[in-house]
Amino acid sequence: MVNLFTGVESTELFGGEVPPAVQRLVDEARGMAPERAGAALWTAVLTFPNCLPPYYLLYKFHASRGELEPANEVARKGLAVAAAQASIDRDWRAVQPADADFSMPGPARFWLFTLKALAFISVRRDEREEARQLVEKLRVLDPADRLGFGVVEGLLTQSGSR
Repeated sequence: MVNLFTGVESTELFGGEVPPAVQRLVDEARGMAPERAGAALWTAVLTFPNCLPPYYLLYKFHASRGELEPANEVARKGLAVAAAQASIDRDWRAVQPADADFSMPGPARFWLFTLKALAFISVRRDEREEARQLVEKLRVLDPADRLGFGVVEGLLTQSGSR
């Protein structure tokens, strides 16, 4: 499944195949007006709640449009589904580096990537303390910064200097 915005294969990030019906909804969303594209992506998430890539596409869709409340809602739902699939604690604050292999494509990597998205969304919502806590957790779980939390950390620092 290709990201609607970047063209990057989500399977490279998260692993696994998506059901053909999900792929059809995503393909349809690419050619639609934004309102209809959002509805198609919501349909994919609600119809296939255990399929992770549509959560990613939907929270990216909302965040790119400045719709931070629905982006936050979708990211948190995706985080919960990924936590269950990766057999890690539902509370992100309790997750430790040894709980999963966050470097391999799959639910744990999706979970970590979504944690980064929540940090970004928190910065944009001016929820500085939440963003700071998320970045600190990302630093613990991804000390080599393979998923790029440093970008969010930079935004957090920049937003604090205004």
